Amino acid sequence: MSAIDLNRATLSYMAIGDSFTEGVGDPYPAEAAGRHGEFRGWADRFAEHLADNVAEVRYANLAVRGKLLRQVMSDQLPRVLEVRPDLVTFSAGGNDLLRPGADPDRLARVLEHGVRRLREAGCEVVLFTGVNFTTGYMRALIGTFARYFMGIRSIADRHGCHVVDQWSMDVLTDVRAWDTDRLHMSPEGHRRVALKACETLGVPAEGRWDEPWPPATAPSWRAARRDDVQWARSFLAPWVGRRLTGRSSGDTVTAKRPDLEKVERPAEEIRR
Repeated sequence: MSAIDLNRATLSYMAIGDSFTEGVGDPYPAEAAGRHGEFRGWADRFAEHLADNVAEVRYANLAVRGKLLRQVMSDQLPRVLEVRPDLVTFSAGGNDLLRPGADPDRLARVLEHGVRRLREAGCEVVLFTGVNFTTGYMRALIGTFARYFMGIRSIADRHGCHVVDQWSMDVLTDVRAWDTDRLHMSPEGHRRVALKACETLGVPAEGRWDEPWPPATAPSWRAARRDDVQWARSFLAPWVGRRLTGRSSGDTVTAKRPDLEKVERPAEEIRR
């Protein structure tokens, strides 16, 4: 799979998906003019890297937290097909797989339908595997997720898509790559995924996604259990409550960047 062509005057890029692509866990700093209160995330960071290498990058991010794959297909995909951008990143299905009775093979078939339409529209498409969790509450679901990620790789092979392989990114299994809710990535996690996306598509970028983490002291057993209880109260219980009542964290959220806009290179103090 060849890298995208950076020798062009303009490049249009649209990102679709759920909280991962919206950037939950990576808020813009207060000094980011016009973006304070929004999430940044790997997709915004990746768009900034693109803007360092292409004269003009126009970027839209339609992703909304909590969305299921069928919602991404019905609410976001039609807009992308209408615009027909040069590049599309498409990551969805994780929220479906967290629900009882999830069928990764069926989800892969739905995803492939969307990918086929994007490729027929002339878009370069980037897909994502997830992280290979070896510990924590996600460990019990890793077989289901792995089957879906295998399906994603097969889809990419059949339709000529790029794949950002988070499964091989051992650095993302470190607790520091994750927000306090243990579901969304931290700013550093998002930064590393953006660098991995750059590597996958041949986009020059400063920094290494696989840079080793600094040494850290493991918390005591008592401190770890105290953190577990606090996490369950603050995040797990509300999440279960929403599932039981048919609500989503994204019910009142709209896309942060619904239309293609020129990417402005961020000030030096917020580039990292």
